Amino acid sequence: MIKKIKCSIAFSLTLGCVGCTTIADMSGADSATLNASSAQSFVKMTQEAQQKGILDTSSNTYQRIYTVLQRMEPYANQLNQTGQPFKWQLAVLKSDTLNAYVAPGGKVVFYTGIVNKLNLTDAEIAAVMGHEMTHALEEHSKNKIGADALTNLAVNLGKSYAGQGLGQFGSAALDLGSQVGVGLPYSRSLETRADYGGLMLMAKAGYNPQAAITLWEKMNKLEGQGGASFLSTHPSNMQRIEAMQRNLPIAMALYNQTKH
Repeated sequence: MIKKIKCSIAFSLTLGCVGCTTIADMSGADSATLNASSAQSFVKMTQEAQQKGILDTSSNTYQRIYTVLQRMEPYANQLNQTGQPFKWQLAVLKSDTLNAYVAPGGKVVFYTGIVNKLNLTDAEIAAVMGHEMTHALEEHSKNKIGADALTNLAVNLGKSYAGQGLGQFGSAALDLGSQVGVGLPYSRSLETRADYGGLMLMAKAGYNPQAAITLWEKMNKLEGQGGASFLSTHPSNMQRIEAMQRNLPIAMALYNQTKH
């Protein structure tokens, strides 16, 4: 998601997405199954995080992220065409890791680092949230890693990401992360869809979509510094920001409607 910074994962993956969703469904990784698996992993992850003392449920950072989720949730539900209702839940993990994702079925995971280290505004949090919500709502994980990878990549991703700070969260966090392919970049086309969908979603929820531009400008400044796992899976480039700027008038029109 913008120009790819150096990724510590020891392998690259190129996927032809044509028919991937169909293959996933045929393999038993239909939407209902994926959502149920995600829910189980989410429960285990939050339990492990609580035991380790890294589950944030009360800080100002948590409250801000939760407020954004609550505000965006009804608009996300309006866009849900998966045939399965999402049960939106939030886990905020205390870590300097710059990462966030939404697993199948609406399981939202934010690391405090992405908010605190980047000094995100509420609107910029909404930009992250909307982007990741779009990935989940459009079930991009099916296209990206397929049914088998949802289970088989968990161990490999755990080993690869241990050095990036995810290993400290336990096996359940790695298992949940594997369900959205944490560490495996989405294709450019899926990134473009998530950028566009996230922009429109945050605008409908009443967050100024111009914040999406400032968010990715902040992300760009991290390039080359390392340790930003969010950028490892969200390659950055100026073309991406330019595309969002082209779509900004449409998003601003939606945003302005919320002010009347």
